[in-house]
Amino acid sequence: MSFRILVVEDEMELADFVVRGLREEGFHVEHAADGDEAWGRLQSSEWDLILLDWWLPNTDGLALLKRFRQANGTTPVLFLTARDTVGDRVRGLDGGADDYLCKPFAFDELLARVRALLRRHDRAPALTIGFADVTVDLASQKAQRAGQPLELKTKELALLIFFLRHPRQVLSRTRIYDHVWEESFDGLSNTLEVHVMELRRKLEALGPRIINTVRGRGYVLEDAGTKEGS
Repeated sequence: MSFRILVVEDEMELADFVVRGLREEGFHVEHAADGDEAWGRLQSSEWDLILLDWWLPNTDGLALLKRFRQANGTTPVLFLTARDTVGDRVRGLDGGADDYLCKPFAFDELLARVRALLRRHDRAPALTIGFADVTVDLASQKAQRAGQPLELKTKELALLIFFLRHPRQVLSRTRIYDHVWEESFDGLSNTLEVHVMELRRKLEALGPRIINTVRGRGYVLEDAGTKEGS
């Protein structure tokens, strides 16, 4: 989909709140509940941002962060913690954090800080992806066609981003559903078709069709001149 975010938090209710909220904003989010699990995920996958709690089972967040930086990890880290003294903030930032947000926090502020860190991260993937006259700014999650804003719902935006990442590739319904909805496609639901229809409607209000149906195979994002399907 878009940016990959790892949430390291042992309070399950808070973790669920953060993970769900960020996924609804179109981010790919995974969760680790303790320091050891988080270290394994940091070693096995690339991340664009890490949201890190200070108090964690096994290995605490500050120790984990220092270990990650000593291993040349450069992914930006946002501390989420109830430790709110000036001294704690200094320790966290000196330990390698890029930003610090105290609990409890408003989700809108968390989201703003996430976007700011992603914009600043010089190792992050290109902040804008596009095809033909359609572009999406991945940090702000804003889409345009021919310079005009596209008012897309969360899943419509995630769907468009997935198409933009795979131009001129025939994408099966199963593959699209697995990536955009992050669950298995049961073959009976018409959810995907409804979202494609609505996304097409909004795109085609500003230009020709670029998401085409390939009968019996799925969908493809392509120029009008190379259209395979309908």
